[in-house]
This record gives sequence, structure tokens and C-alpha cells, in this order.
Amino acid sequence: MAVVALAGTTSGVAITTSGAAQATPQGFLSQFANVVPGPSTVPTNGDVNPYGIAVVPQSTGDLVQGGVLMSNFNDAANAQGTGTTIVEEMPDGSVSQFAQITQASTSGPCPGGIGLTTALSVLPGGWVVVGSLPTSANGPTNQGTPQGIGSGCLLVLNSTGQLVETWAGTNINGPWDMTSVSFGSTAFLFVTNVLNGTVAADSGVPADQPGATVNGGTVVRIKVGLGWNQIPKMESQTVVASGFAEHTDPAALVVGPTGVALGWNGTLYVADAVNNRIAVVPNALWRNGTFGVPGGLTLSDASVLDDPLGMTLAPNGDVLTVNGNNGLIVETAPWGQTIGTATLDDTGAPPGGAGDLFGLALVPGGRGIWFVDDGTNTLDLFF
Repeated sequence: MAVVALAGTTSGVAITTSGAAQATPQGFLSQFANVVPGPSTVPTNGDVNPYGIAVVPQSTGDLVQGGVLMSNFNDAANAQGTGTTIVEEMPDGSVSQFAQITQASTSGPCPGGIGLTTALSVLPGGWVVVGSLPTSANGPTNQGTPQGIGSGCLLVLNSTGQLVETWAGTNINGPWDMTSVSFGSTAFLFVTNVLNGTVAADSGVPADQPGATVNGGTVVRIKVGLGWNQIPKMESQTVVASGFAEHTDPAALVVGPTGVALGWNGTLYVADAVNNRIAVVPNALWRNGTFGVPGGLTLSDASVLDDPLGMTLAPNGDVLTVNGNNGLIVETAPWGQTIGTATLDDTGAPPGGAGDLFGLALVPGGRGIWFVDDGTNTLDLFF
């Protein structure tokens, strides 16, 4: 979701998992107290369920610096995995459609169709990369259900919202969320994948029940070459972490590793939604293979983590995570201590449930936090 600018440095916050006592610092969330509902994110075709968020770092084409891109997961009929649009909220608060993706580029199809996920990033040059986990693989009867899931792809758009490239296959299997970082002519995408064995585990399970949990979720690091006025080129894929719990769910389509955030020292944080925890993958930026601990090390499994979904990094290095089951945003220190919480969503039954909170991103300068509420289809502000 959010792009973490490392500016080529590897210095940053030390990660410990020893559980040693730490003094409670002043949290990033403690400076904010107000939630303001924002404008509707529903475009003219009626797509709903905004999932991903990416802040535009520089104006180019139809992208406006300080604007916020949001990807929609559902169509107007509220069928999951069928959303085809990205909308942009401008700095003045107006919302317009940035892109509608109805077919893949000439580089190849997106297996299963189009259903835009939380995976959304803006790369230097105004290139937008968005994930698709579609449910049109087995015809219209199964659209919106686990039975219609296709393996999906990553879609690359230019700064005017035109599809220019499709990346599919190999280790890309149900791209669910993403973060990115760039160094000059190279960018790295960290993409969570949630379809490694989940559909197969549905066999024999009633259609109205969650599928069996399998430990097949992965995080794939994708190296991308960037050139002046050239379409980004995928240069390599490396699975840097595996063994995350995942399962299909008729209410949420699929549950698995979701939010990702890259620390200043190359450590990757992952929201493990199934097990209500935040995982850590050391040296994710440089490692040559999969981390040896399945599912990563546990940074926190505090009781306030309840279906953690979207994730980003606070300016002080703390991990910010939003929950799908209780409407909270949780701030966790890099050594695992819960620093603070705040309620972003208290609507619905149960309050703050139904997976309304997904993508979140920092307001430039750290002056607040944008987050999507897919229950109201709005981009809201916590400040």
C-alpha cells in the first residue's frame, strides 16, 4: 500500500524478539483524536469495497501529488473479486476515476479475470502497480465466491491509467497486498499471496463455510527495472517468506497474510490475519531465499490484534495495523510492545467488524492517517 522511502539507507530501528522490558514511549497515534468521514469512493460504474491505498508522491499525467489512489474489489452487484476500477481523491477533496481495467494487456491475460485487491503502489515515473485476485475463472455462476477464484496477476498502468503490462504466473498466486521501495533505476515490490493451496482445501467443505486452513501463504519480492519513459520490467521473483496461514471464506473470499510494511533496516512486517498477529521477516530486502521460520517470527500476538489487515509504518518506526473484527488501529513498537490503539470504526454489528478496514496510509508530513472504510465506501481521515 504505502511506499516506504528508504533512500538507499540500511540504518534504522533495531528489531528484537527477546521480550525484554521496554519503557513505553510516546506513541504516534496519541496525537490524533478525530475521525472525519470522507467522500464516496464509488465511481460511475458502481464499484464498491475500496481496499488498497497509495499516496501519489509526484504529479505526472493524471496523478496529482498528495492525491490518494484507491482500488475497488467488488462490482456494483457487490460480488467479491470483480472490481475493475481505481479512483483518486485529489488534495482538494474531489474524487475522480483514475482507471478502469476490463482486460489484460497484449503481454498476456490475468488468469481468472479482474478483481482489484489491496495490493497497490505507485512507482517512480508515475507507474501504478495493482494486484488482481479475480472470481470470474469459472463463469458467471461462481462470480464473487471462492469457487470462482483465479490465480490473478499484477497489472501495471501508466500515469493516465492505461494498462501497459501484466505480470502473472511463477510465484504470483493470489496477490493480496503489497508494499514497495525504490532505489534509482530499481524498485522492489513485496507481495503477499493467499492462494497456495487454499482452493484445493475447499474440497468437501460446504460452500457456506470457510475452507480448511493451510500454511501456504507467501511473500514474494519482485525486482523491477525502471528506465526513463520506459515501461517497468519485472527482472526477478524471490519468495522471501512462506508458511503463512490462509483459507477461503465465503464472507471475506479469502483470509491470509495481508498488510506488509518495510522497516528502515530491511525488515518486513506482515499482518497474519488468520492467527491475529504481526510477523517479522528479517533482511527481506536482501535475502536470497525463503526465511527459515514458516510464517516468520512473531513480533506481536497481543489481544488487541483481531483480524489485522492493512498495515503501514509510522514516522517513528512503529507498525500501524488496522483490524477487520473490532475497528481498531493498533500501534506496535519494533520490539513488539503495544504502544496504543484508537477506534476508527464503531459501526455495524458487531461494532467495527465485517472487515470494513483494509488500506491505510500516512498523510504527507505525518499529519494524519487516511483509511478506507469499505462498509461506507469512503476514504476517511484520522487526525
